[in-house]
Amino acid sequence: MTGPLVPDDAPGPMLVALDIDGTLMSYDQELSEDVRDAVAGLRAAGHHVVLASGRSLIAITPVAEILGIDRGWVVASNGAVTARLDPEEPDGYALEDVVTFDPGPALRLLREHLPDARYAVEDVGVGFRMNELFPDGELDGVHRVVEFDELWSGEVTRVIVRSPGSTSEEFHELVEHLGLDDVTYAVGWTAWMDLAPLGVTKATGLELVRRALHVQPHRTVAVGDGHNDVEMLQWAARGVAMGHADAAVQEAADEVTGTIDDDGAADVLRSLLP
Repeated sequence: MTGPLVPDDAPGPMLVALDIDGTLMSYDQELSEDVRDAVAGLRAAGHHVVLASGRSLIAITPVAEILGIDRGWVVASNGAVTARLDPEEPDGYALEDVVTFDPGPALRLLREHLPDARYAVEDVGVGFRMNELFPDGELDGVHRVVEFDELWSGEVTRVIVRSPGSTSEEFHELVEHLGLDDVTYAVGWTAWMDLAPLGVTKATGLELVRRALHVQPHRTVAVGDGHNDVEMLQWAARGVAMGHADAAVQEAADEVTGTIDDDGAADVLRSLLP
């Protein structure tokens, strides 16, 4: 599938939005030199490279550091957290937009149907509160185990549901059955689900960034591989799905590049350079 290219001779910088896991970074958490070089080339040419991920903010910043991005914007937590990287800030970033919601109704409903699942809520810039520990390496930051009803002691940006005994297909069926219509949800490759405030996606965060940077809509590019990338791919003037993405994600894109094993994202990034 081949879609429209962002015109090389159009005036002004591009905004290039990039998912991380399965797009820039392999499932073994490896970032290729080709990706690093292409990102550096785009930034040197004056374009805006914006990491847009389901990861928390504190899990995105180390990737930005590896890529040499010390200034610029990032969209975290599937769009609920938008921040501006700045080495002069105490934490290395400034929060620009944080969207929260009351997780209580969804958590109570989900636990009725998934009593053995693990649940976590994000504390922005700190880590997660959870009803029991998640497997090592799945979440960053400080992990604090609390009673289940403490998970909705205040509004949050994100809820994570991890149910090793379920499949992603079963998650989709459960959400449709429960009618969780007051949140935005995304199901991962495994039995993992993110809940975000209603209407919040990577695309909503990226639109905020686009306006702040005064980038023209036709100068936007996005690359991703997951269901939480669909809105982002549709938002961009040139939305590119990774070759290993499933059919629903590829259909949302203007074109499809190589898989993560083929370093497909690097090919897209190089195509944006003169």
